[in-house]
Amino acid sequence: MKFGSTMVNSETSYVNGVLSKRRLTPFLVLSETLINQRASEFGSQSDDRSLRSFYAFKANSDPRLIPMMENNGVGFEVSSQSELETLLRRNVSSDNIICSNPIKPPAFIRRAWHAGIDTFVADSVAELDKIQSIAPGSKILVRLEVDNGGSEWPLDKKFGVGQDTAIQILIYANSIGLQADGITFHVGSQCVVLESWDMALREASDLWRKAVLAGIKLNTLNLGGGFPINYDKEVPSVTEILELVSKAVKSLFPKGVRIQVEPGRAMVGQAGTMVSRVIGKSLRGTERWLYLDVGVFNGLMESMGGIRYEFLTSGSGTVVPWVVAGPSCDSVDIVARDVWLPEPEIGDYVFIPSAGAYTTSYSSRFNGCRIPEIYIVTEG
Repeated sequence: MKFGSTMVNSETSYVNGVLSKRRLTPFLVLSETLINQRASEFGSQSDDRSLRSFYAFKANSDPRLIPMMENNGVGFEVSSQSELETLLRRNVSSDNIICSNPIKPPAFIRRAWHAGIDTFVADSVAELDKIQSIAPGSKILVRLEVDNGGSEWPLDKKFGVGQDTAIQILIYANSIGLQADGITFHVGSQCVVLESWDMALREASDLWRKAVLAGIKLNTLNLGGGFPINYDKEVPSVTEILELVSKAVKSLFPKGVRIQVEPGRAMVGQAGTMVSRVIGKSLRGTERWLYLDVGVFNGLMESMGGIRYEFLTSGSGTVVPWVVAGPSCDSVDIVARDVWLPEPEIGDYVFIPSAGAYTTSYSSRFNGCRIPEIYIVTEG
């Protein structure tokens, strides 16, 4: 597959002000305007309270995003005590926080419980026993395993259970004093197949009916995340996915069910551009290698799992294929192959759009590499 570009396009125009200040690279520029637009799109779904959006804070946990979400009626999904503390320090109400991690340290459960969070996700009996011992009487959503074949970052190998196990978990939850309250699933991160949501909703509907037959009253259906963004190809839009969800819920689930979604990548991904510089180049056999000051360890970890970033330059000349690598001494620090660009000079800028999610939040200082600073700009 050929991908890359010889020109910086209008989508990255908001980085110009930051570039003019000669910031050290690599750095990430976030467009406040674009984030607010997407938060408003998700937040508007919450008007009738039958569907609520909770930003998956792990996608990008910069505290400056918190008021943007709150101002647009979007809550937060947290998966760790650290994320929770960040929100609580900024006076986010527990009513606007959910936790969807099926496996939680006891200290996290205890802190969440004392903060007023009374609903947790589980996919094992051991997790239920742990929750009941720390947060007795809590509401429980069971994590249902669904097909992740349409996603570019599958999540079904670590979490989720089949329908037979799921119904037993719901029954057991009620038997020990917890409250079986609903079902959650995740179609996989960056899910590019629209039908994946329909199939998952049908699976959840079957489990819901089994719960009713078992005398269990469920109230909540959490669809997780998975909303995709454009990297190197067009993907289903948020509107398309939510329209499908709305129709499926009306036909498959009882009236009044509470629907939750957890956009992370879709909320901030396309609002971010990673700015890097060329630090080296070489010819290895017949392959041209381009080395950037950002790589898999300090910003582009998802490239190891199949995410295909686009690379933009302002160069001109003959376009040729490159292997793009990061700055560390580790041989796995290869970001992409077959990236078609004109030959750059050392020191030239390379722009990586759609980099607002799962970049800085994944970053480490391995090998002393610089973690990208985040700059938030407002256009207009």
